[in-house]
Amino acid sequence: MTQHENYGGVKPDAAAVPAFGIRVARPEDAVALHELAAATFPLACPPDALPESIQAFINEHLSVAAFERYLADPARELFLAEDPHARPLGYAMLVHGRPTDSDVLAAVGATEVAELSKLYVLPESHGSGLSAALVERSVAAARARGATGLWLGVNQFNARANRFYEKSGFVRVGTKRFKVGERFEDDFVRLRALNT
Repeated sequence: MTQHENYGGVKPDAAAVPAFGIRVARPEDAVALHELAAATFPLACPPDALPESIQAFINEHLSVAAFERYLADPARELFLAEDPHARPLGYAMLVHGRPTDSDVLAAVGATEVAELSKLYVLPESHGSGLSAALVERSVAAARARGATGLWLGVNQFNARANRFYEKSGFVRVGTKRFKVGERFEDDFVRLRALNT
């Protein structure tokens, strides 16, 4: 894979270098992924989420060690978005296999699905098309592994994310609980069919 393999879907030339590229994350990207996660996860939390709960979640699920585990897990695929100078801008994590959460399973059914577990970009890249490109890269990867649907959980009060996912073809099919620190948050379960 070349450095600029998937820059906005266009191979760059000297005249116009796209604003970002997306590549498969490697084991040596664990620190960069943790730093992105620590900067972006709080932005997706409800306004009344406790800072100590957010930090506890980052420490447990978004640490360097956690990303090292994710990167070594064959059921997961991580994609890293970078600017033309290889500065990280965002990431996505796909989890292949049927959901284990009973609320999610009830919402999406027992079909072959994958989870878009994480998709975060730095605020400076909001509106750039980067999030949509990460979704499409994840859709392609899920299809390649035989999934007929891609699901995600998104906080019910995150209006911006819900609008984005709806525009990206994710239909609300149910709800689930999501623990941040010691508190449970309510998430919408959204599903995008991949058979078309």
